[in-house]
Amino acid sequence: MDSSINKTLNIAILKLLRPLVRILLRNGISFHVFGDLARWVYADVAYKEFGIKEKKQTISRVSVITGLSRKEVQKLRQLEFPGKEDIHERYNRATRVISGWIRDPLFTDQEGNPLPLPPDGSVVSFNSLVRRFSGDMPVRAVFDELLNVGAIDRQKDGTIKLLTRAYLPGADKLAKINILGEDVADLISTINHNLETDNATPFFQRKVSYDNVSTEVLDQFNQLSARESQALLEKLDRWLAVRDRDANPEVKGSGRKRVGLGIYYFEEDLDEPL
Repeated sequence: MDSSINKTLNIAILKLLRPLVRILLRNGISFHVFGDLARWVYADVAYKEFGIKEKKQTISRVSVITGLSRKEVQKLRQLEFPGKEDIHERYNRATRVISGWIRDPLFTDQEGNPLPLPPDGSVVSFNSLVRRFSGDMPVRAVFDELLNVGAIDRQKDGTIKLLTRAYLPGADKLAKINILGEDVADLISTINHNLETDNATPFFQRKVSYDNVSTEVLDQFNQLSARESQALLEKLDRWLAVRDRDANPEVKGSGRKRVGLGIYYFEEDLDEPL
C-alpha cells in the first residue's frame, strides 16, 4: 500500500475509533472483547469478500491477508455471528408503522396529519395500521414499543394518537446501541463504495459544517436542521414506499436491494482539547 494512503488511513482509523471507544468503555466492553470481535470480522470479511475469482477461498489465504494464524482463522470460522436480530427487526417494524401512519391517506386527514385511531376496526384503526405495515408482528407488541418510546399516547376517548413523526428509541438503551451498528455501518459502507475507483457512480455523501459558531445559535440550528431533514426524509419515504415490493407485491423488477438516505446532526466543542 502507498505510504501516504497508509498514513492517512491510520489517522482516519484513530478518528473513527475515538467516539466508538468512548461508547465501549462507558458500557464496560474491554479491549479483549473488542479484539475478539475485530478478529471475527476480519476473518469473516476476508473469507467472504476477498477470495480469488473462480477459486474457493481457503483458510491459508485468509490467514495471509488478515495476519491471523491459520489456527485462529479455523477457530473463528466455527463461531456464529454474535448478533441480536430481534432488536433490528423491532426497530424496522416500528419505523414502518409510523411511516405508514403519516403518509397513507387512509390514516391521515385532509391536511395530511396522522389521524387519532381507534384501537380496533377492520379499515381505519391502530390494529389495521399495524397489520398493514408491520407484517406479522403482534399488534400488542407494536403498541407497547411505541408507547414505551413516547411515540404514541392513548387519549381519554380511547383513541391512539401519534406524538412524533419518527421512531426514536428514547430510554431503550438496547435499541440505541442497535442503531449505532446500523447507521455507522451504512455510512462507512457508503464511504467504502466511494473509495473504490472502479465505481463510476459515487453514492451521495455530503455535509455542511462551520467551525466558529457561537453557543447561542446551536439551538436554532438544531431545530432548523431537524425540521428540514424530517421533511426531506418523509418525502423520500413516500417515494420509496410505493416501490417497496414487500408492501406492493404487484411491483415488478429484478434483484433485491436495500436503499435509503441517512442524515445526522453533530456538534463539537473546539474550546476544549480533544
